[in-house]
Amino acid sequence: MMGLVELNRRRFVFLAGAMLALATLPRAFGQEQEVAPMAKDAHPSYEVATIKPTDPDDGSSGFHTMGHRLFIENQTMNSLIAFAYAVHPKQIVDAPDWFTKDHFDIKGVPDIEGQPNLQQQQEMLQKLLNDRFKLKFHRDKRDLSIFAMTVAKGGPKLAVSKSDPGSLLDQTGNGNGAQQTWKFTNNSMADFAQLLGYFLDRPVVNETALKGKFDFALEWTVDGSLNNDPKAPPGLFTAIQEQLGLKVEGTRGPADVLVIEHAERPSAN
Repeated sequence: MMGLVELNRRRFVFLAGAMLALATLPRAFGQEQEVAPMAKDAHPSYEVATIKPTDPDDGSSGFHTMGHRLFIENQTMNSLIAFAYAVHPKQIVDAPDWFTKDHFDIKGVPDIEGQPNLQQQQEMLQKLLNDRFKLKFHRDKRDLSIFAMTVAKGGPKLAVSKSDPGSLLDQTGNGNGAQQTWKFTNNSMADFAQLLGYFLDRPVVNETALKGKFDFALEWTVDGSLNNDPKAPPGLFTAIQEQLGLKVEGTRGPADVLVIEHAERPSAN
């Protein structure tokens, strides 16, 4: 298995290696011990958090949950912001050099009982970045190199989701070497575009105008790894068009960005 994103079980795993061109993104978000989920309407903060520079010899990285404890390992400021605000690293602009050079380990626990879901963990990290890193930014639009996702000729091949509209989305992937099989449940096109950005070297902008949430599956072979197996699925872009009726093309256009105004390295503790 090369990657796994199961938001409804609070697991968030980014793909690595050839599957992911963005080495600065979080690579793993695993759960080691079952804990009762936190109330959905809770808004937790870190009750206690330690932030330290990563050991240069530490080759692992990720976002981990260990019971009630959270461990963010070997992450740059860019990857922390990308996770906290669900953006592509290239949507973070005007940042100082240390945003991509310095790596941090963060350990802490929430101030509310229970296992926080993905959105709650993002909220916790947003508060921590504001408090300990003194992060300040504003939102804007910039002309960037992007991938535009549109509806292909012939129309979309997507089933309207049967899930409760208020339930969490699910994005579950399994890999067999270079061949990937992913199942998407209760996903909007914005959700799907965001995930695609994790595989690619630039943001994916949803221009489909498709409303609502959908259930669908996608099978593809990692580009550059195609072999002579006639049964192998096509590359990612071809698979998206053939199986989903969507088209993803590289272009240049306006994209939402976070414009960094100020940030400080946290004091050691």
